[in-house]
This record gives sequence, structure tokens and C-alpha cells, in this order.
Amino acid sequence: MHALNKHRPLRRIVLASAATVSGTVLLLALKPHTVPTVVTANTRPPAASGSSSPGTASGSRTVTGDTVQTRWGPVQVRVTLRDGRLTDVTAVDYPQDNPRDQEINSYALPRLRSEALQAQSAEIDSVSGATYTSDGYRRSLQSALDSAGL
Repeated sequence: MHALNKHRPLRRIVLASAATVSGTVLLLALKPHTVPTVVTANTRPPAASGSSSPGTASGSRTVTGDTVQTRWGPVQVRVTLRDGRLTDVTAVDYPQDNPRDQEINSYALPRLRSEALQAQSAEIDSVSGATYTSDGYRRSLQSALDSAGL
């Protein structure tokens, strides 16, 4: 028996090289996970604007959250509060530059709104397929609730 056939070093080298190349390709194929950054500009609307006059009994007010810059564009929400309860959440700015953005947000934004109203907080689940928009929505919602003192 020949010495190379006994231990098969060439075969081990080829297999190790193939495994290294496969591992490198898999690592390069992963999406980078970037955290959305909060955009603070002096031109954005004021954080809290009372929509009711001081003499009204309803106690409702509207608060606009920070604009959160996501990978696909800015996301900003406005909340309406009545007597300390979340009564409405509206996305005032969200990615809508192309048909795919419009398709994603047409189903994601109503679900995010519904979850926020049900949870009465920013502790909501992400919508599958709209991860970046969900993260931006959640962060802007949390900043609005923080501005409102909730």
C-alpha cells in the first residue's frame, strides 16, 4: 500500500479548502444588521402639540415622535392620547418611494397601528417582511410616548 493512500493527506487538504470556501461564502452572504439611527433636526415639528384647549374636558392631545432613519427611509409617527390612553397612531412619514415600499407599508402600517393600540405601548412585534419599518415605527412611537410622559 502506498503511503499517500494510507492517510490521504491530499483528500484532507481538498476537503478543508472546500469547507473554508463554503464557510466564507456563507459569512459574506449574511445581511448586515444595522441599527436605525434617530434623526434630530431643527426643522421637524414640535414634539408635543396639545390639540385641545386647556378648558376642554376631553383631555386629548397629539404628540409627534422623532423621525427615525431606517435603511429604506425615514419613519415617523404621531399619536393621539386621551386621558392617558393611546387612542390613535398615525404614520406621518414612511418609505414610499417605489412600488415595493408602498406594497410593504400598505400591509405593515395597519398591523403596527393595531398592535400599538392594543398594547398601549411601543412593545409591539415586528411585521414579517417589514423589519426595518417596524423598528423605525417602534422607536418613533416610543419617543412620542416618552415626550407625552407615558
